[in-house]
Amino acid sequence: MTESLAGKSCTPCRGGIPPLTPETAEAYRAQAPDWALRDEATRIERTYRFRNFAEAFAFICRAARLAEAEAHHPDIGFGWGYATVSLRTKKIKGLHENDFIMAVKLDRLANAAADQVAD
Repeated sequence: MTESLAGKSCTPCRGGIPPLTPETAEAYRAQAPDWALRDEATRIERTYRFRNFAEAFAFICRAARLAEAEAHHPDIGFGWGYATVSLRTKKIKGLHENDFIMAVKLDRLANAAADQVAD
């Protein structure tokens, strides 16, 4: 777990493995500290803030492309100035390393968008 999650890719999860324990999930969360453990550590969630609806929508479009590339698909809700992303591995009904890989990569997408707005 010492390797940066951002440098990893999601691996197919076929089920049959146990989800991460709450303690292990918390250790992974150290690389994605803005994400909250929810539902007894069976999913993680984060709400991103944007200046308007268009920025939130643009982020969602980039997130969708990333999800397709990683073959790991979050639940996403959005509206004016926000996007809420929830991750869990449905086949194991809990958290897997893939969820934290996606979280870190989504954070990078959001940070890159914020940097472009600031320029």
